[in-house]
Amino acid sequence: MADAERVEDTFRAKLATFAPSVTDASESAEKVEQPSHSANRKEPKKRSRSKVIDKAVLALPEPRRIRDRDHVQFVAKQACLICDRRPSDAHHLRFAQSRALGRKVSDEFTVPLCRGHHREIHRCGDEATWWKNAGVDPTIAARALWLQTH
Repeated sequence: MADAERVEDTFRAKLATFAPSVTDASESAEKVEQPSHSANRKEPKKRSRSKVIDKAVLALPEPRRIRDRDHVQFVAKQACLICDRRPSDAHHLRFAQSRALGRKVSDEFTVPLCRGHHREIHRCGDEATWWKNAGVDPTIAARALWLQTH
C-alpha cells in the first residue's frame, strides 16, 4: 500500500509539471472515480465522463484522419499513376501515416490506380517497396491532387 501511495504521489507531481488544464481534468476525474471502501453498500457505482482530452498537449500528437468524399471521387476520375488507364480506384497509401485499429489513412494520401495495379499493391506485402520498384513517388502525386481540391 505504501508503494502504491508513493507511485501516485510521484505521478501527481509529474502531472503538476504539465499544463494546468490537464492536471485539473485528471484531478476532477480522480475525485469522481475514487472507489468507496464500505463493503455494506450494494449501490451501483456511478462514473461521470471526464472532459475531452486536449490531444495537442500530448508528447506524440495523434495523427489527423481527414475524410473528404468529394476528394476521393476526384482522385478516382484521374488516370492510373502507373499505366494511365481509366477508370481508376482511389488507393489510400498505407505507409503514409501510422497504423490505427481498423482505420484507413487520411483521404489526403490517396492516389489513382487502375483495378489491376490496385489489386497487385494490396497483394504485395511491402507497399513502399512496390512503389519504389514502380519508380513512382506516390506521396508527391497525392499532395498535388490534394492541393487541386483544397
